[in-house]
Amino acid sequence: MPHYAIAEYAAAPVPGSGKTQTVSATFITELISGDRQLTLLQMHKVARLLAVEPKFIALRQALSDHPVETQIVEKMVRRYGINYVHSRAVTLFDIVGFGLLTPFEQMTQLNSLSYSLNSAHAKMLEVDVGINFARSSSGDGFYIWNRDHGLEANVNLYHFMHLVLADNAIARSKAAANSVPRLRSCFHVGSCYEFHQAEGLNPTVQDFIVGDVTIELARMIEAALPGQILVGDFMADLSDQIKDARESQVNLDAVAFLQRAQNNITKLSGIELSGERVTAIKCYLTGERLESGEFNIRRLNIKDKHGLTRSAYNAKINIYRDKAQPILLGIEDRNIASEVFSAI
Repeated sequence: MPHYAIAEYAAAPVPGSGKTQTVSATFITELISGDRQLTLLQMHKVARLLAVEPKFIALRQALSDHPVETQIVEKMVRRYGINYVHSRAVTLFDIVGFGLLTPFEQMTQLNSLSYSLNSAHAKMLEVDVGINFARSSSGDGFYIWNRDHGLEANVNLYHFMHLVLADNAIARSKAAANSVPRLRSCFHVGSCYEFHQAEGLNPTVQDFIVGDVTIELARMIEAALPGQILVGDFMADLSDQIKDARESQVNLDAVAFLQRAQNNITKLSGIELSGERVTAIKCYLTGERLESGEFNIRRLNIKDKHGLTRSAYNAKINIYRDKAQPILLGIEDRNIASEVFSAI
């Protein structure tokens, strides 16, 4: 089916046209979610509902029961189609003051950020932590997500963000020219559509992403301060982790998600940054100091230019190394601007 037809199938009929809505938006969403393999009976039902004629393509040999062959076909279909993901972690890296840079500086800073992405990817592979990351330009930076699905894939993306910011911080400390960007970043989990645009008759290699998660990230980044790391107030889908269908808890909020990330961060032990072995990484959400000396977690209220509000958390990441100064990422709670953020 042509891409543009997806919306038309579920669109409400024009008053007076005499037409009726053939399928629901929910049906279309389910059709472009998850695995695409249908039984022959399912294929005929879908074709009848959408009033399309199925086309049968003869294979040189029948597909075996080996899952790899089916996975290859799935990837081919996704490459040429639109995919809806109910719960996807995405991080947004934004270059501070990008619009004020010269074109040459914009080019070098985007290249520097790309290098940090690739460097972080290589370091995660060194300790056997897989991340199949994809990126899409935001204009002033990149949206980054893990093509793999599930809670572990989302947690790995959060750790990936740490290493990208650490590599960027090290590069900034060594750069003499204005070639390394100062970043602000946001992390959020939500729904999105993923697709590849076509160039002529060929699909591009570049991935594109749009949805609730990117909208929230774009609004959050507008309020973020230089060097700040914001985490959205989300609920992460745990359905891939649930073994018992009767289990009622299928979501993980942002606070619990960050705690899980901290608990399994030991998987990054042994990584070297700028020639120094990392001994510990601490990632946490900030808050105010209590009388007991401990800190709470403060949820922030962000006011955007449209008068809308959304909740988020301020995050800090401390990376400790053997014989070098620790890398401290993010900003402290006391430095948050009250005119943009208010506590909840």
